Amino acid sequence: MLFLGTFDYAMDERGRLPLPPDYRGAFRDGIVLSQGSPDLCLRAYTTDAFEAQASAVMAEPALHSRGRAVRLAVFSRCHRMQLDKQNRILIPPSLRDYARLSGKVLVAGNGEYFEIWAPEVLESQMARVDEGLEAMLDSMQARG
Repeated sequence: MLFLGTFDYAMDERGRLPLPPDYRGAFRDGIVLSQGSPDLCLRAYTTDAFEAQASAVMAEPALHSRGRAVRLAVFSRCHRMQLDKQNRILIPPSLRDYARLSGKVLVAGNGEYFEIWAPEVLESQMARVDEGLEAMLDSMQARG
């Protein structure tokens, strides 16, 4: 499934966030929520999509300091969870703090995963992305 679109949601005081209706079926077997490092957002993966990302992280041998550091940075900040009966996820306080989430949040599709952003942080990020988008697209076209 490709996760598409941007959705406005309100996260409640306990950190519960509903998922867009089109996304819910993909997470019946669980969800993996992680920091969006280096971006100030959270990333939400299906278990299969996260396994693919985990393989890329583990490609660097754990015998090397870089491999250990990347594993620690990624895996220690991930949480496996399930949707509740109202199709919500409970975002842990540490992840809410990292992404500066409270009240209104934006859920943004990003292909094989979706991201959760504070509105003002996503607005700033999109301004930076849009600034360089033409050059990025030209570069991709030249390779293809």
